[in-house]
Amino acid sequence: MEVKGDNRYSRSFKDLDCWKKTHEFVKAVYQVTKLFPEEERYGLTSQFRRAAVSIAANICEGYRKISRADKLRFMNIAQGSLEECRYYIILAYDIEYINQKIYDHLEFLINGASWKLNGYAESISLNKGIIDE
Repeated sequence: MEVKGDNRYSRSFKDLDCWKKTHEFVKAVYQVTKLFPEEERYGLTSQFRRAAVSIAANICEGYRKISRADKLRFMNIAQGSLEECRYYIILAYDIEYINQKIYDHLEFLINGASWKLNGYAESISLNKGIIDE
């Protein structure tokens, strides 16, 4: 029986649904931020991309941690970066860098990533197969 959150049942972070959803979101952020004004290159564009990449990167880094506490720490950092991106979506819409259709698409992607990430973190928290500190 496969236990979610346990590395024994996956070969790579690429097997994690939360990483797949997050990676899809990151790619969308890169596409959307290409539409932002040039003067935002070192502002909102850079911050939005950095935060989006941080979600996926922290899932990757936490994947190989042995202790539950370490894994959860990285998932929590990823969750924080995800919420930061939620704000950037709102801001980009409010200052009219994106339209309603793009806003809705980014919201759809980030909600899916959030749902999967929260589920993965919960499964780590409950999984007795991972070494505790």
